[in-house]
Amino acid sequence: MTENDPHAQDSAAGRQNPGAQPGTEGQAAWSQSPGAQPASGEQASFGEPTPYQAPAEPTYHAPTSGDAVYGAPSPWSPQGAQSGPPAQPGQPQVPTGQTQAQPGQPQTGQTQAQYNPYPPTGGTAQPTNPYVASGAQPPNTSIYSAAPAQPKKSGAGKLLASVAAIALVIGGVAGGTVGYLTGGSSGPTVNALDQPKPAQQTGNAPAGSIESVAQKLSPSVVELQVSGRTASGEGSGFILSTDGYILTNNHVVEVAANGGQIQAVFQDGKKATAQVVGRDPTTDIAVVKVSGVNGLTPVELGRSDDLKVGQPVVAIGSPFELAGTVTSGIVSSLHRPVQAGGDETDQTTVMDAVQTDAAINPGNSGGPLANMSGQVIGINSAIYSPQSGQGGQGGSSQGGNVGIGFAIPIDQARRTADDIIKTGHATQTYIGAKVQDAQNGGAQLGDITPGSPAEKAGLKSGDVVTKIEDRAIDSANTLIAAIRTRAPDEKVTFTLSDGRTVPVTLGGQPVPSN
Repeated sequence: MTENDPHAQDSAAGRQNPGAQPGTEGQAAWSQSPGAQPASGEQASFGEPTPYQAPAEPTYHAPTSGDAVYGAPSPWSPQGAQSGPPAQPGQPQVPTGQTQAQPGQPQTGQTQAQYNPYPPTGGTAQPTNPYVASGAQPPNTSIYSAAPAQPKKSGAGKLLASVAAIALVIGGVAGGTVGYLTGGSSGPTVNALDQPKPAQQTGNAPAGSIESVAQKLSPSVVELQVSGRTASGEGSGFILSTDGYILTNNHVVEVAANGGQIQAVFQDGKKATAQVVGRDPTTDIAVVKVSGVNGLTPVELGRSDDLKVGQPVVAIGSPFELAGTVTSGIVSSLHRPVQAGGDETDQTTVMDAVQTDAAINPGNSGGPLANMSGQVIGINSAIYSPQSGQGGQGGSSQGGNVGIGFAIPIDQARRTADDIIKTGHATQTYIGAKVQDAQNGGAQLGDITPGSPAEKAGLKSGDVVTKIEDRAIDSANTLIAAIRTRAPDEKVTFTLSDGRTVPVTLGGQPVPSN
């Protein structure tokens, strides 16, 4: 291939991120086991408790004929409100409607630490609490000292203690819930809908912010609606002069270059017809001019030779016909050789692209990429599309943004646009030699055009270029991109693979626009 007829690809390897596997979650379940039975050879007695045998889990069920009840149903069971059976000899009679107090267990409303009429074996029964009957316990009137810890009961005694503990836990949760539900309504009701609107923003956007860039640049960005004999589409552009010159991509307007129509839509919604002034398929740059308008707001052009990887940038354009869309990101790489746009019949574009992660989609082509001072530093031209596996044409590719976009450096675009406006055609920088990838890296020269800058510099077919000035050359596309970013008649130094250095004066030639 020749550096006059480049064909380059910029591929990016996709990454695969394995899908996260759903985590497994443990489930807690209540298990039930039979209640503990008295040990063999032992019998539960009324005054001598059997040592506690801990079951695997407490059992909660209605009492049956096999359950020990000590003369009365469990107060925790549904039958607890019924009258008890006849009193046994030696036990006090319980009036109808009351339950018999269980050995070692508190009466209703008391904890075990408060009431324990049955001391350990060999102890002396405590006198009756005169306040128990009424359920009241005035402060500092208890006639009891703290009861000693009692051996744990098995059977129904253990069951009642377990159920009581769960009842306390549930009661605590319920009490907390009630407090939450009632406590939230104790104060006055506040409704955001009743609040007044805040003061309207009247100050200017902070300097260096995305907002300030959008305010400065948006009035100078236009949407270009294009139609031709065989196709139609839309893209973006930005105003160069008050009398209507607009800079855009060649691939945005080329379908209308021969008898088609171009309509420019401005930020305020006004429309104007535009005509192609000139275009350069090899650099994917074109200039159009609108008629019948004046007093337009031109952009401020920056420079691209001092860009830094990581610096913030803002892109503005009309992705998917959404005019005036603003996105932001950073410069993610520099000097990226990318094929994009151009005349698909016999020429392609290899540009020395500025790579950015600012969202760029079909329709952004031709729009500005700006620094945080609102100065244009590139023309958004291409995106990486996983569908094609290479940098696709921003205006015709159907791929969407994947965080890899490419812009033509404004230094190159500025020089080309100036040539088009002044002469009606672009001037292409060249050396006059075919190039191809070298086997061990670099760009190998092929046929040398007689009288070309390459021949005048003494370059020969077979020479391998590894560096231009301080820039490493690792492929033929890199050599083409590096040459096209420079102006005709510029002097540069080529470093060859054998260590020789060769000074070369770059040439320039008109580029046909049709």
